[in-house]
Amino acid sequence: MNRLLVFGAGGQVGRELSAAAAPPGWTVVGCDHEAVDIADAGTVAHCVTDMRPAAVVNAAAYTAVDRAESERESAFLVNETGARNVAAACAAARVPLIHLSTDYVFDGTKRDAYAEDDTTRPLSVYGASKEAGERAVRATQPAHIILRTSWVFAAHGANFVRTMLRLGAERTELRIVDDQRGGPTAALDIAGACLGLAAAIVGEPARWGTYHYVGTPVTTWHDFAAAIFAAVAGHRGPSPRLTRIATSEYKTAARRPMNSALDCGKIAREFGITQPDWRPALADVVARLLSAPEDRKSTRLNSSH
Repeated sequence: MNRLLVFGAGGQVGRELSAAAAPPGWTVVGCDHEAVDIADAGTVAHCVTDMRPAAVVNAAAYTAVDRAESERESAFLVNETGARNVAAACAAARVPLIHLSTDYVFDGTKRDAYAEDDTTRPLSVYGASKEAGERAVRATQPAHIILRTSWVFAAHGANFVRTMLRLGAERTELRIVDDQRGGPTAALDIAGACLGLAAAIVGEPARWGTYHYVGTPVTTWHDFAAAIFAAVAGHRGPSPRLTRIATSEYKTAARRPMNSALDCGKIAREFGITQPDWRPALADVVARLLSAPEDRKSTRLNSSH
């Protein structure tokens, strides 16, 4: 039985991986922050040695995008040092690593979708810490796949969908940014991609490197919000009025890329993993939240996995 070890099992993707039906011949073992702090190299190494996995997914990350501007050390401790620790443990145990990264490694000035080999130029501390983590993984464990994704959402965790549902229940009007573009991606779909990748890379010729995996079609935050409230229609009272605004009208501590569209052709060619349509997944997540809503305490906009 092949074992897939998941660091960051308490996050959006990690929880979906831990709950997912593994492919035949596989079992998933999840470790959240309470079990394993990836900033502790010794603990990480012991966990990999003890678990003896066939592959590892690092879904652990510091994702408080705005707070990272004032907590640079904490962001880099998890997103760079932690990533290096996981990669080093995998290299020592000769175990392939799937490491999750983000669209925030780009500056968003490109007109078209970003390819994997486009120049990275992060605008924020969060983006810089994730880009540093990518470099650490590449330098430490050659047998790796870095999987960049964007605008992650689920029925749990801090994400845009849950924030919109909370604010929509409190306010009659929401002002939503309409000049940032990207691909919303369901955590469940990312988990499925990770399982597919793990099954493909174990015992097969190496196809290591960086890949993109995001939902389609590309949209804006405003139009994503509109889709969220369209999914809510009929389940509760009137939806709030949505007003389009520019990024310049919504001040945040961290700068966001204006274009987060990622080209996903490479992962389709190499692994046959195609882009998911985020709309059916959104309908499912909204239905789950409305039927059994979780704690809707304050969440952070534009967080990642």
